[in-house]
Amino acid sequence: MVKKGKMVSICFYFQVHQPCRLRKYSVFDIGVNHNYFDEQKNKEVIQKVARKCYLPANEIMLQLINKSDGKFKISYSLTGCVIEQFEKYSPEVLESFEKLAKTGNVEFLSETYNHSLASIFSKRDFIEQVNIHQKKIKELFGQSPRVFRNTELIFNNEIANNVQNLGFKGILAEGADHVLQWRSPNYVYTAKTDATKHTAKMKLLLKNYRLSDDIAFRFSEKTWSEWPLTVEKYARWINNINGNGHVVNLFMDYETFGEHQWEDKGIFEFIRLLPYELSKHPDNDFVTPSEAIERYNAVGELDIHHIISWADVERDLSAWLGNRMQNEAINGLYSLESDIKNFGSPALIGEWRNLQISDHFYYMCTKWFNDGDVHKYFNPYDSPYDAFIAFMNILNDFKMRLKSEKEHAYRRASLKIKNLLNRPKNSKLNKYPNQEILKRGKKLSKRA
Repeated sequence: MVKKGKMVSICFYFQVHQPCRLRKYSVFDIGVNHNYFDEQKNKEVIQKVARKCYLPANEIMLQLINKSDGKFKISYSLTGCVIEQFEKYSPEVLESFEKLAKTGNVEFLSETYNHSLASIFSKRDFIEQVNIHQKKIKELFGQSPRVFRNTELIFNNEIANNVQNLGFKGILAEGADHVLQWRSPNYVYTAKTDATKHTAKMKLLLKNYRLSDDIAFRFSEKTWSEWPLTVEKYARWINNINGNGHVVNLFMDYETFGEHQWEDKGIFEFIRLLPYELSKHPDNDFVTPSEAIERYNAVGELDIHHIISWADVERDLSAWLGNRMQNEAINGLYSLESDIKNFGSPALIGEWRNLQISDHFYYMCTKWFNDGDVHKYFNPYDSPYDAFIAFMNILNDFKMRLKSEKEHAYRRASLKIKNLLNRPKNSKLNKYPNQEILKRGKKLSKRA
């Protein structure tokens, strides 16, 4: 049902992610030390951010839902990387998300389990990671995600088509100016996909990046012309959209609250008061992404051939693939897929996927102008070259381990084939000629 009149809905979506950070892995570690991930650093960071952001923010969100008689609604996506770290180092955070899920006012979206760029480099692994993530969300929160959020809001027609084929009803993307041109991000659109007359086209929710970034990036910036940002001022900006849009999509990193914008800057008080201020306008309400796509008809189709994202000024892939180091690293990693899938152990496949985490390539970015401060702020390395060297050292060691597992698999397969060919006279396999046995052996070598 499509609501009429001048109502505008507010759709809050928060991304929750922490990478599995790599050790400063040197050339002398290759072939000697196979521990790639800095677990001590990961533990320290997740517990610090849990204390500063996740726990207090979740408590505020729970209070807002309970005090609003169910009118306040929000949505999240949690990467598999951050979920695993919560399970190991901060289980109380997962418990607080479970409490939010039980309210019925929180929607959990799906994404790649490893916060990877697989949607660009490997359709097969992309699908596998999405399926793993969906199962994890169902296990933890009892929800089967209906809306998809790709890593860093990376999007184009091809990605939209692949996501629609997985059964999702909606997808999030960046409301980039060069894509929208004269259009507004405050409406629902459809993605250009290969939908048939029997399949409804997947709906597209676009981030209002100006209003989102006013909170996420500019909230405590004293040089900003609108500083200080009050709830009254912000609510007035949203109220002005009434009659000129259906839904205001406020998408941002959850770490905005308490980590990127510190508590002493007033960010928690701001988000605590904002829903009340917005609710003063009789035509405002709150929706989850699924509710937005069900409630509002699409006003048009967006044909997006070139890949967009929510990163940096360019809103493209240059944060991860903007230089030769990044391309060499990521292409080298994905070139191993065939062997890793055929011969790698489950543990090795898991490590390969954690090496796909987009942050590893983000740290190699050499853009130092408008976006430079952002890249330096989140970068654990002294330089992007250090990030590249550490990653390539790890990749070289990983290749050696994969080669060893592949050789071991061939040896096991050869032994199985030998045993098949030297089978006893009473073997049930005697009804097959040796040529058929060899074919079976080749299949065994792939599964060995």
